[in-house]
Amino acid sequence: MATVWHLAKRLVTSATAAPLTVLERRQVSEVLLSAEMQLFVRFSVADQRHALVVLRRFDVIAAEAAVAEGVAVEVRRAALLHDIGKIEASLGTVARVAATLLGPRTGRFRAYHEHEARGAALLQAAGSDAVTVALVAGQGDEPWRGLLARADAV
Repeated sequence: MATVWHLAKRLVTSATAAPLTVLERRQVSEVLLSAEMQLFVRFSVADQRHALVVLRRFDVIAAEAAVAEGVAVEVRRAALLHDIGKIEASLGTVARVAATLLGPRTGRFRAYHEHEARGAALLQAAGSDAVTVALVAGQGDEPWRGLLARADAV
């Protein structure tokens, strides 16, 4: 279960998240396919900011692990889109905290808890690469899956 500290941090970072700058949006669009970008813009401001933070952390972690040279763009796409399935839950920050604490008791809470599978389905329908889809589904090859999980542990 999520720690109280993690949930408190989630509330603060979501409430204070700044919209991506023009430069940051351009950086994101240079990584994502057009159809993936159409999904990305459906993220809330906080989710867009979180996705970019995860990508940046992933790039640093991959470099430290000496695998940065072999990072395919499909893996970097997964870093940006790892939470894309959450758009189907349509939950705000407080409701997400409640869903985390209470579990999948309602349809929307269930959608939130199933975000990996839902995200993979959205990306597959959008024509994403199999590597991206697998990593978003919580599958895929190591070391990428583990490095992405570390990058997401913010």
